[in-house]
Amino acid sequence: MTEPPAEAPRDVQTGPDAGYRVLARKYRPTAFDQLIGQDALVRTLTNAVKSGRLAQAYMLTGVRGVGKTTTARLIARALNCVGPDGSGGVTIAPCGVCEHCRAIIEDRHVDVLEMDAASRTGVNDIREILDGVRYRPTSARRKVYIIDEVHMLSTAAFNALLKTLEEPPEHVTFIFATTEIRKVPVTVLSRCQRFDLRRVDQDDLAAHFGRIAAREGADVAPAALALIARAADGSVRDGLSLLDQAIAHGDNTVTEAQARDMLGLADRTVVFDLFESVMKGDVAAALDTLAGQYALGADPLVVMQDLLDLTHWLTRLKVVKTGEDDPTLPETERTRGRTLAEALSVASLTRAWQMLLKGLGEARQAHAPLQAVDMALIRLAYAADLPPPAEAVARVTGNGGGAGGSGGGGGGGSGGRGTPSGAGPSAAPSSAGAGAGGTPGASAASGAPRAAAATAPAPPVAAPTPPSAAAGPPPGPTSFKAVAELAREKREAVLAKHLTHDVHLVHFEPGRIEVNPGPDAPRDLAGRLGKALQDWTGRRWIVMVSDRPGEPTLHDQLHASVLADPLVQAVLEAFPGARIGRVHERATGPDAVDPTGAGPAAGGMETEDGEAGPAADFMIESDGEAPAFGALEDGFGDDDL
Repeated sequence: MTEPPAEAPRDVQTGPDAGYRVLARKYRPTAFDQLIGQDALVRTLTNAVKSGRLAQAYMLTGVRGVGKTTTARLIARALNCVGPDGSGGVTIAPCGVCEHCRAIIEDRHVDVLEMDAASRTGVNDIREILDGVRYRPTSARRKVYIIDEVHMLSTAAFNALLKTLEEPPEHVTFIFATTEIRKVPVTVLSRCQRFDLRRVDQDDLAAHFGRIAAREGADVAPAALALIARAADGSVRDGLSLLDQAIAHGDNTVTEAQARDMLGLADRTVVFDLFESVMKGDVAAALDTLAGQYALGADPLVVMQDLLDLTHWLTRLKVVKTGEDDPTLPETERTRGRTLAEALSVASLTRAWQMLLKGLGEARQAHAPLQAVDMALIRLAYAADLPPPAEAVARVTGNGGGAGGSGGGGGGGSGGRGTPSGAGPSAAPSSAGAGAGGTPGASAASGAPRAAAATAPAPPVAAPTPPSAAAGPPPGPTSFKAVAELAREKREAVLAKHLTHDVHLVHFEPGRIEVNPGPDAPRDLAGRLGKALQDWTGRRWIVMVSDRPGEPTLHDQLHASVLADPLVQAVLEAFPGARIGRVHERATGPDAVDPTGAGPAAGGMETEDGEAGPAADFMIESDGEAPAFGALEDGFGDDDL
């Protein structure tokens, strides 16, 4: 990296009538060796000048404040400098005292035209440039056009510039600067020599700011310089503006505490404390820490950004071990970082990153950022002791046991955490009353542990089972037939009819169904079924469509089972031409109720060997005769919906 000069630049006015100039203007580089952190650009231009391989157009891109416009003016001076004696040629070290150098520094050179494309975007503005390109320079060696923020030009303006940019006159050089290189057409980029000015490292910025502070007679603590360099985010101009403000804030003496106060930063140690409290689930301590920093002037958004930075650093420590021995960090931070990285898993750190990032976006849009940050920290604290996603999925899709142990926002902290107000022994009567039909809807609002308690019989123990130790969610349907029955129980008549009449089952396992819909099934049946099952069972179900034939539909299976019954066959033989109209399957057993009102005896049939016959009623239709009524419908005739 090149070092800045030991004395003020030549273009700085230092007389008593000069007035105050901000540091960003006062210490603007006046030579290529004063550029901070742009060694690749300086080396390329130096070799180009030495070999005479100068481009006809340059494209300078980079973030704000890294020296794009300054570099463009330096190139213009290098092309037109004639030296103190007026006999020099193109040079990488402009003298700064010749007529051309002074005129370019003072922005009054007639042959160096600088245009802001943000305010002059149209084709007419470019046409003015094109009209002047044909004329040779008035006094300089080359005519230079500097167009800042070139990405703001309109499409018509870019198109008007293309021909001249491809074959400009020998005495013309174009220099473009932009912060949005992706908005510049490729046809323009291909005609330019591109330089990407990089962000300046924090160490280089801190050293540069320290030298400037010393020349200004200000006593700025190294820790304060590091904070300013960090806040500058690689921009020299941003950093100098902050340094200017800090010197005024501290009256030429700037401490770390003053810099934090000015920047609205929280103490780094407090950021560690806040992160530890959140990851332990101690909501009260975390909110107290945030409130204390807010009272001291810390910006809640900056605190969230600090937490994100800390999470990222800890994750890198965990994964690639980089930064563990960073000499720029205090030993206390490195020690605490190693301890935290060892205690936390990568899954918990990545989850914390995602939740903090989402919380930061919400806080930026909220009318009260502090409240939004509070809620984000509360969410993260309650999610801190959740199992990793893979373990949670295994618990849900496995045997279901123990799933509620860590999912209910259990202990781990001393403030704000604990059992939800609706959980506990008093919830047992109401949840038991909801289980007559196996419906989990009443307990779904209070979480998976309480839903499990609603369906499981109470064990004969003296002490009630806490919600965190309860079993997992109630089991879902264990067969495709049970899925159709569940749809019927949920009063989804249309869905149940399609499942019964129009769907061929290919494969079934809890949580995963593969079907081959018939031609009468709606196209979105798989998506509707998966969403409905997730709503009914509280678990994720994957429903896939297959082109394999699969089993007969439930309706066809029921008819086939009835046709195979000996009694039905005897009836059909006794009534030639008769056929089975509709079949209704119903429950059997001592508690079964005959929907026809005939009594329990009609609930089922027995075969000759005493075994139970098919649990189905049927209706025999005979051509030209009244039907023999032995059944109800299966519930989904064509005239029922």
